[in-house]
Amino acid sequence: MADHSLLSPWIRRFLLEHLIAERNLAHNTQQSYRDAFCLLLPFASKLCKKRVDALTVYDLSGDVITAFLTELERVRCCTVGTRNQRLAAIHALLLCLYNSSARASEAVHVTIEDLERNPDGTGSVKLHGKGRKVRFCPLWAKTMTELVPLTRGRAGDANLFLNRYGGRMTRFGVHTLVERHVQAAANKVPSLKNKQVSPHSIRHTTATHLLRAGVDINTIRAWLGHVSVDTTNIYAETDLAMKAKALAACDPGISSSNTQLKWRDDPNLMQFLRSL
Repeated sequence: MADHSLLSPWIRRFLLEHLIAERNLAHNTQQSYRDAFCLLLPFASKLCKKRVDALTVYDLSGDVITAFLTELERVRCCTVGTRNQRLAAIHALLLCLYNSSARASEAVHVTIEDLERNPDGTGSVKLHGKGRKVRFCPLWAKTMTELVPLTRGRAGDANLFLNRYGGRMTRFGVHTLVERHVQAAANKVPSLKNKQVSPHSIRHTTATHLLRAGVDINTIRAWLGHVSVDTTNIYAETDLAMKAKALAACDPGISSSNTQLKWRDDPNLMQFLRSL
């Protein structure tokens, strides 16, 4: 059985299929990515004590990437400012994804002029969703503090989030970024190792937290950019199931040996829970 975690086939597909066939990017862009891999892979190979063609996607952990950036700074004379700017952009992007519940495809198209800052330090971001529909999402002052430095000295129509080469970050890049940070976080939170976390997981978390904070379902629908409230109700159903499970567990009339009573089959109970 083929080992789908091997890095080599994915890099080939990325360079030959994704960049050229799917993204229709210029050959120079492909060469830029190629050059980056030519630096990164031998470095990771040496650090992980593996042949380059034996490296897996899991070998490119947060620690390896950090060590690689440090090596670039020391050997290739990349400035600390350049490195820190790239890391700051990464942190700002992750915070923006959670705060705005933006889809990855929406976040990568945000421009400088899509941001608006309020006198109190808070702000908002204009997102271009599916079907060319536009919506505005409020942003915390903390989020604006992270984003504003990315806008200085740049044109209003410039993309807010850039990759390491100064080009617009792609949806594929956002997915890779989230996965990489999840792998690093799994060192402190082992349960993450068995979970598939993507940018959509961040969006789902935002929706669930809004729901638990008591935000009206129609407001959440507008926040997420859903056409129909039925789509948003998926999050409500998930949260109601958690509440129902907790309710059944603490019911004084049910013994611990009979916690799996047929409450789930009672349509009246679910109607009751929805009315809470």
